[in-house]
Amino acid sequence: MDRDPEAIAAAQAEFAQDPRVAIRHANFAEMAAWPEAAAGLDGVLLDLGVSSPQLDDPARGFSFQSEGPLDMRMDPTQGTSAAQWLATADEKEIADVLWRHGEERMSRRIARAIVERERERPLATTRDLAELVAKTIGHRERNKHPATRTFQALRIHVNDEFGALERGLDAALRCLKPGGRLAVISFHSLEDRVVKQFIRGEVARPVRRGLPLPDVAPPALVAVGKAQFAGDSELVMNPRARSAVLRVAQKRASGAGAT
Repeated sequence: MDRDPEAIAAAQAEFAQDPRVAIRHANFAEMAAWPEAAAGLDGVLLDLGVSSPQLDDPARGFSFQSEGPLDMRMDPTQGTSAAQWLATADEKEIADVLWRHGEERMSRRIARAIVERERERPLATTRDLAELVAKTIGHRERNKHPATRTFQALRIHVNDEFGALERGLDAALRCLKPGGRLAVISFHSLEDRVVKQFIRGEVARPVRRGLPLPDVAPPALVAVGKAQFAGDSELVMNPRARSAVLRVAQKRASGAGAT
């Protein structure tokens, strides 16, 4: 299941003749609507964020390292592109997105520069935005492009990634059979925080003082081991895995969310 039509086309080319594989063009937050999910799922794997094919294709507009249209949509057939949103958003909206989704400390300064630039002429390409951010805040971090956080924040906003993640985690818990496992691969700290809080919230719901214990629903999930990170051999083959974090939890045989 993927929202990117190009990912679906690649999957169909590889697995169309494999009866074990069902391919769906949709957001993983919609997994509960699968016919395959009706009887319950043994396992769910969520691979979050942007893909290498998306980053490597300048026409998709995800990367500040190459010239391309300022798009950033995972599904180019739906929604508003980054360029369209920046052309209509006000300074506060932009600053809020840069801080909330990118933890960009210079969010207000960047937002002001974007709005001023949009008054003169629209930001149309990835290079337009990357150069504007670099000019506005300079190179503050070694080995990190100054536009990294801005691009991350805009991508997350354009694709509603956190909203989709929260809905997807809830859907996965509902769809899993008792004893089924949820595995999530995240690629930056904000994603991992959402996943970790979801698992912890289901593993150990707080008991309010004075609340009778028999009325407290038991946890829905049991954490399986600790967070896993890519090893040296994997990083040699796939350097982009350096920020990947894998977390796994198992649905209880009974208790909250087990139906």
